Amino acid sequence: MQIEKKDIRALSKEQLREFFVANGDKSFRGNQVYEWLWSKGAHSFDDMTNVSKETRTMLEANFVINHIKVDTMQRSEDGTVKNAVRLHDGLVVESVLIPTNTRTTACVSSQVGCSLDCNFCATARLKRMRNLEPAEIYDQVVAIDKESRLYYNHPLSNIVFMGMGEPLMNYNNVLKAIEMIISPEGLGMSPKRIMVSTSGVPKMIKKLADDDVKFKLAVSLHSAIDEIRSRIMPFSENFPLADLRESLEYWYRKTKSKISYEYVVWKDINDNKESIDALVKFCKYVPCKVNLIEYNPIDDGEFQQASEESINAYIKALEASGIVVKVRRSRGKDIDAACGQLANKEA
Repeated sequence: MQIEKKDIRALSKEQLREFFVANGDKSFRGNQVYEWLWSKGAHSFDDMTNVSKETRTMLEANFVINHIKVDTMQRSEDGTVKNAVRLHDGLVVESVLIPTNTRTTACVSSQVGCSLDCNFCATARLKRMRNLEPAEIYDQVVAIDKESRLYYNHPLSNIVFMGMGEPLMNYNNVLKAIEMIISPEGLGMSPKRIMVSTSGVPKMIKKLADDDVKFKLAVSLHSAIDEIRSRIMPFSENFPLADLRESLEYWYRKTKSKISYEYVVWKDINDNKESIDALVKFCKYVPCKVNLIEYNPIDDGEFQQASEESINAYIKALEASGIVVKVRRSRGKDIDAACGQLANKEA
């Protein structure tokens, strides 16, 4: 029976060093291989040109590199690039490159499918198959960085975890991926250029604060009224707004980092004065800004884009209360986006 080989990138640098010592080699060989895997993005052991053929053969016998493959790439008329990313087991996730005049942002996935049941989201219709490994998340960023350099002549500027999946339901792997993204031995990006977006899992938001993370936090709010929010995001019945508020207050006390609220306004759902007043009140609990997102309908069902008048009513009320608000227009309308929410995101 053939034993399934382990992905070598699941090993830490110290574990790699120990592996080489245990196999009669020098510990520094682990440093060399680690650099090839992360800084240099080797797709195979044969890429490791300063490692002996004998050593590469030994690695091949013991490990694999489960690198992602960009299966198909679509470019929108507005410059947005969407990647269908095939994983080693044949499953597919999406990542997106979103350009503006001053930056390029990678929107990456953290799960195959999603654990949650947001009614407006196409990904929620796909059952969660599995969590992504740290290296699979990291690879999405590397691929988009290459596309940014190719198409826009500069490296990737920002990263948002707003693709497929709920990042906080894949907590350890997401944090390990970010650790490598910000490491000088990885991509060396600033954590301040990374935003993790959650649908709102209070105990995990508190854990983020306790773990003293340095990246930014966004919350998909969509309503500050429990009954309406539960209609939009049924799972939120288990996480009432009072608990979410408490976790966000805890986050701010520990991190002093503002929250970004992602908020879609839908016709006949949350486009009324009661919803506007509730959002304004909720925004006063913790320093924040609001991103009003233009909706990409995924069908002809109940979730339809609200009128400009409704959007403007939100803007007027929020600004009158001194709350920073921006409207994110939908990007890549001429290409499909599984999350249904391909918007102009900025970390």
